[in-house]
Parts: sequence; C-alpha cells; structure tokens
Amino acid sequence: MYRVLISDPLSEDGIKPLLEAADVETIVDPSMSHEQLLEAVGSVDAMIVRSQTQVTREVIEHAPHLKIIGRAGVGVDNIDVEAATENGIVVVNAPDGNTISTAEHTMAMLMSLARNIPQAYHQLQQKRWERKKFVGVELKDKVIGIVGFGRIGREVAQRAKGHRMKVIAFDPFLNEEKAEKAGVKHGTLEEVLQQADFLTVHTPLIDKTKHLINEEAIQKMKTGARILNCARGGIIEENALYEAVKSGKIAGAALDVFEEEPATDHPLLSLPEVIATPHLGASTIEAQENVATDVSYDIIELLRGGTVRNPVNLPAVSSEMMEKLSPYFKLSEQLGVFLSRVVAGTLERVQVYYSGDLLDVDTMPLTRIAVKGILKRHLGSRVNDVNAFKTAADKGITINEQKSTSTQGFTNLITVEIESDQETRTIAGTLLNGLGTRIVQFDHYSIDVVPEGHLIVIRHTDQPGAIGRVGSLLAEHQVNIATMQVGRTNEGGEAVMVLSVDKEIEGDCHEKLADIADISQVQCLTL
Repeated sequence: MYRVLISDPLSEDGIKPLLEAADVETIVDPSMSHEQLLEAVGSVDAMIVRSQTQVTREVIEHAPHLKIIGRAGVGVDNIDVEAATENGIVVVNAPDGNTISTAEHTMAMLMSLARNIPQAYHQLQQKRWERKKFVGVELKDKVIGIVGFGRIGREVAQRAKGHRMKVIAFDPFLNEEKAEKAGVKHGTLEEVLQQADFLTVHTPLIDKTKHLINEEAIQKMKTGARILNCARGGIIEENALYEAVKSGKIAGAALDVFEEEPATDHPLLSLPEVIATPHLGASTIEAQENVATDVSYDIIELLRGGTVRNPVNLPAVSSEMMEKLSPYFKLSEQLGVFLSRVVAGTLERVQVYYSGDLLDVDTMPLTRIAVKGILKRHLGSRVNDVNAFKTAADKGITINEQKSTSTQGFTNLITVEIESDQETRTIAGTLLNGLGTRIVQFDHYSIDVVPEGHLIVIRHTDQPGAIGRVGSLLAEHQVNIATMQVGRTNEGGEAVMVLSVDKEIEGDCHEKLADIADISQVQCLTL
C-alpha cells in the first residue's frame, strides 16, 4: 500500500484517481503546521502540493520513503528541486492544466478592456447611468500583438481570430513558416509593438523578459494602444506603464498579475483606465481539477513502476553511468549556452557529435543538457534536463546525436551544431585532465577558450592593428582583458577573436567595438 500526502487544498474531483486507487492510501490535511508536516512526511511515498506548502530541504530530509513530489500547477518555486534530485526524488508538475483557463481569462480581460465593462458596472453601483462616458472599441479588424507564442499564446490567437482580429506574434522560436501554419503573421518584437492595437504577453519571466515591455518599448507602440498581462508580473515595467496610461500614450491596461503580490495598493489601480484581477488566470473549476488530475496520474504511474509525463528534474541514471558522464555535464551546457547566444534566426535543428572517451557510453543525458543550455536563453528555468527534448519538439526543433571516430587529437570531444532558418553554427569542446572545460573550435576556427564569465566574440578581417584597436577601446572603458584567442583560416582572410574580460560590457562600448574598421560582428555574452 502506497501512502500519498496532500498538504494543500485541491479539487476533490482532481484527486479522484488517487482516492479510487486500491493500492493507495491518501492523506488529505491542508491545515497541518510545519512540525506536523515534518512528522507526516516520514511515512509517505508521495506528496502533492500547490503553492501553500514549502517543500524545503528540511522537509525532504525528513522523508526517507518519499519517491515523488507533485506540484498541482506550473511553477515549482516552493519545492527544493535540487534537494529532491540529490535524494533521488522525482518532481512533477502540470504545465498544460491551466492553458485553456488562462487563455480564456485573457480574452475576458480583452473584452472588458475594449468595452470598459468593469468601469461601467462600478458607475451603476454608484447609481450613475453614464453611457457616453464608456464608449468602447470593436475588436474586429484590430491588430492583437502576441509576445510569446507557446501553448497559451496559440490559444489566445485562435480566440482572437474568432473575433476577426488580425494576429501578429513574436516568439524566439517562431518563424514565417510556423506562423503561417498557425494562421498568424510573424513579426519581430519591434514590429509587434508598432502594429498592435492590443498587446498581450505570454512569456515566462526570466532575465531576458523581465521588464521586456518597458518605457522604450511602450514608446514604439501606437498612441491609444492597450496592454494586457495575464502571464507573469514583471514582464511589464509597471512604473513605465503607469506613466504611459496617465499621459494618454496607452489608452488602457488589463492586468491579472503584478511584480509584487498582493498588489491592493498599487498606483496602477488608481487609474480609471486600468482594470485588474487578483491573479485569476488559472482559477477555474476545470483548471484546478485538471492540474490535480495530471499530477495524480503521474504519481500513480511512478509508484507502480511506470514513467511520468511531466518531470521537472533529472531522471535516474545508474551510479556507474553517472560517474562517467558527470564530468561532462558542465561542458555540455556551456557549449549549448555559448552557441545559442551567437546563432541568428529561428532554431530548426540541433546535432550533437561525440567522440573519443564518449564513444562507448550512453550520451543521451549529455545531449539533453546541451539542448537545455540552448533553450535556456529564451525559456530560463522552465526548461530542464528532463523536459528539454519535449520542449524542443514543441518548438519544432529536431534533435539528433551521433558518435564519431574523429577526435581531432583530443581524448574526448563534444561538438554541437545548430541550424537555424538563417545559418548553421558549430562549437566543439573538450575536458582536459586537470585543466577543466575548453572550447577548442568555433565554426571552422581553432581556438582555446575557457567557457566561463564574460566573453566577447568578434568576427573580423585579419588585418594588422585590429587586435590593438580592440584592446585600446576596451582600456578606454576600463575593461580588463583576461585572455584573448584568435582563430583564422588564412592570412588576411576572415578571423574570429574571443576575449575573456573581467566585467560585463556596458554603455556604448559594444557599439564602438562594432564600428572599428575590419570588424563585421560583435557579440557579448556571459556564461
């Protein structure tokens, strides 16, 4: 008999698979104290939480029989995933359960924003009948700009088309071909901002998307456009939005999320053009049931020896295999991260080659980590070692791995190749005994670079003085060069320069580097 602890309020219909399982004893107690939780987890095989229970390292270390933790929702911020992985505990979530709920809430907010419904109802509550004050706009023929075209973004697009809106979408994994199949127009972020009458965001919150819609972005939008956020607080810079609505640049905003919640005293709520809800995107009976059901089935499946559908941490690997692979984990991810930062266009294919010492081992975990490194640029912590392949497939990216006898003189070699709709880029790395990870090839250039810290990658023509001019400019900006590697194919031809520097490039330094004679491209990245 398996014991499952549910320590947060969940839909009873959602946990019905557990309640009806003959080999499962389900303990439901959403009111237990921390001390009671520590005692209760000592005898359970699985536990399900929502957002109330904090599954800390302490909790995990008090649970010697725990095999799986389920999060009835998307985020796992309240679960110490690292501690769970260290203790061999699988963590699962329910990424699809609230897709429809959030998309529908976005459309409800869109309609309410267009027709001033909350404001008009508030006036009626005050016994005022003011029809002329609340003249709205029709959605037909208006342009809705969707930033983030994942599951929810696609669902919003379908509903918007039902209202005969014109849809333009931006996503780093979306290109013209994929957009055409989805029946929408593909645009750059700037094009979406410029064309949107209504702008809605559906991206994860990572460093790259934090304050993505800021003052500069808002200034590129049409005067009188409207903005919605039913995704994550922090994607929109709220002070900039406040000023834009107050000035009339933005006609109105609909917000379900805020950077800091609860946000009952937020300045945006003082503006009559702003409507808001208290993070209700996933708050439907169906969504609550769906996420609980998804997690319940995963828990039953794993306890009975099956495979889970939505794992968020590293799957089990034998200790013998782990000993062989673990030294290459860091290198695999670094190669993926590096290459993702320099490739242009929409990703279509990833090919990973292994040779030398890696010929006789199962390298699939390394490929997963390399793909995770590639996808992290746009998805952050939402992509992990387990869901990397599925996430890539969802984005239309093909993944292949291949063993090769060509070692180029190295005892081990990992080569990662990315093909986009614009170009193909390649990077190769090795693990040097006692010296750590090294990048030994970038495209067709031989180099020797430690893939860590702040790097500047410069494509240039091999002419006298190029290196000196770069060094002088960096010195002017108080940027110290730690190492420099130059690769070239022939004298006077195309070359690549990779510099390791002590701090991140700031201000106009990047633009000045790009303006130096004989330099064709400058890319700054931090690993």
